[in-house]
Amino acid sequence: MSEGVLGGILGDDDERPELEELESEASADAFAATLAHQEALNDPEVARDASAFLRGQLQMVEVQTKHLNEEHPLRLAHLKNQLREERLRRMGMRLRVGFQLIIVLFAVGIFIGAALMVRDAVSSHSVVIDPFDTPPVLAQNGINGKTVAAGLLDVLTKIQAVTRTDAERRSLSNAWTNEIAIEVPETGVSVAQIERALQTRFGHDQHIDGDLVQTANGGLVLTVRGNGIAPKSFSGKSEELEKLLNETGEYIYSQSQPGLWTAYLANNGRPDEAIQFAQSVYSKLPVRDKPYVLNNWANAIAGKGGGAATMREVLPLYREAIRLKPDYWAGYSNVTYALNGMGDEEGTVHAGEQLRTIAGGRPGRAPENNYANYDQEVWDLPAERADTISDIESNGGVGSVGTVAGPENLLVAQVEAQMHDPDAAELRVKTTQVDPKSMPDVADAAMDRALIAEDRGDWKIAAAEWDQFAVAYADPVVSTSNPPYICFAAVSYEKTGQSKKADAALNAASPSTYVDCYRFRADVLDLRGNWPEAQQWYAKAIKLAPSIPSGYYSWGMALMRHGDLQGAAVQFAMANQKGPHWADPLKAWGDVLMKQGKAKEAQEKYNEALKYAPHWTELKEQGLGTRH
Repeated sequence: MSEGVLGGILGDDDERPELEELESEASADAFAATLAHQEALNDPEVARDASAFLRGQLQMVEVQTKHLNEEHPLRLAHLKNQLREERLRRMGMRLRVGFQLIIVLFAVGIFIGAALMVRDAVSSHSVVIDPFDTPPVLAQNGINGKTVAAGLLDVLTKIQAVTRTDAERRSLSNAWTNEIAIEVPETGVSVAQIERALQTRFGHDQHIDGDLVQTANGGLVLTVRGNGIAPKSFSGKSEELEKLLNETGEYIYSQSQPGLWTAYLANNGRPDEAIQFAQSVYSKLPVRDKPYVLNNWANAIAGKGGGAATMREVLPLYREAIRLKPDYWAGYSNVTYALNGMGDEEGTVHAGEQLRTIAGGRPGRAPENNYANYDQEVWDLPAERADTISDIESNGGVGSVGTVAGPENLLVAQVEAQMHDPDAAELRVKTTQVDPKSMPDVADAAMDRALIAEDRGDWKIAAAEWDQFAVAYADPVVSTSNPPYICFAAVSYEKTGQSKKADAALNAASPSTYVDCYRFRADVLDLRGNWPEAQQWYAKAIKLAPSIPSGYYSWGMALMRHGDLQGAAVQFAMANQKGPHWADPLKAWGDVLMKQGKAKEAQEKYNEALKYAPHWTELKEQGLGTRH
């Protein structure tokens, strides 16, 4: 097969008939030569003729050989020319195909770009500030239509930047954004202008414009108008342009982004204004804005305090918000917050599990920080810490909680203290700015320092910090946000001989139906030597919220102190089942196993616990830290 291919390339097929003819002639001549040779042996004349014939044949062969030698380079040159032409032909074909592919890809790119522009236009819900009309007399002082619009844009941007909420933010822009753009060939129309035309035709942007005029007495009147916004005028003195811009900006923001405006008021010490605004605009809002207004309306009510009664008032608002918007993850988080504030911790756990199911698992569609209340109940401290840090980082370094729960860095410090990492918690408290006029700030910082002292075994310092917390807890904003936290102080008070303060702390929580208040009451009774009644309260804690691990854990610790290792192991196993990411029950379970002489099994519990409290010094000495 290879010889045939090679022959085809070199042109042997064209020469084959000629060669066959030559071979035939050569055979005939050979036969004739043989006969002539036989005759020549008998007849001299034949011999002479044969000799002459052979000489002629020899001359013919020489001529043919010379002809072939002369023709061979020509054949090779012809073959090379054919190969070169073939290569050029193939190269040209490749270039043509490549050029066609480039054209196709370019056309596809244009089509995709156009499709994306149309899609963006259809989905656009921006607030666009168009240039304002201003008189020439003001332009002489640098006040023209663009500067007024830019000033309003700055005000809106600042408001939005400090609005800490999970509500969707509408983009803010001015009408001349991206004016410098690629020009579309042969039209002189920029891509930005095409995008603007598509957004005007297909989008849902809200355009804002207006005018600034100077009154006869030299004052200023700034009038704003826009689609979906009722015209409104703001007046002031000639030097009060900044004040007019702020007032106008707030009006625009409230009309164009009602959900965010409600959040802004609620998170910046203006809850009454937030409530009044929400009540006045709710019935007129489009459905897409209602969930956010409901959610922040409820936040404003909760921010004023009022305990369980307030939480019962806001819970229907949160639930209506998620009914209108089933993927409103912040709404689900706030449902867990309200249930916890009502003292329904079991309901809080179930609501968190419902969120996880609706979100398609975890991690899933819901942001992790929306599980913070759930994680707190099941003592998933690593997740709670990660949730809060993520919320801080994704909301300008301050988080989305706002002032209701104090700086979120202090919440992280609380979790770190509970994870037995007092050094990290202490550093975080020291590096967080605390507003002494904000009771949530004061309460969070005091509780952090108390938990740090307890972890280090310094009960006197802990009790002193709980005194600071108790002062802040008297503020209804603090007690409404975290009702059971005051019960944490009871053990420190009891261990420092302050039994009256311990009882006062246990009785301060309202409602009192919290696992922490029940289990710490049992701990205090045990410290006082009332073991029978203490066991009753441990059992009540578990019955109150069987899905929460802390009741099982506290009873297990008490049983271990009283020498009931088997009973303690059962409680620690249940605590681990309900809160598999909580290190404390695992470590305590390991301690029981060690006392039972089961060192290998104890080591496994210690190592498992280290996953969830990697900086716990005592645990590191017992677990992986003992291996060298």
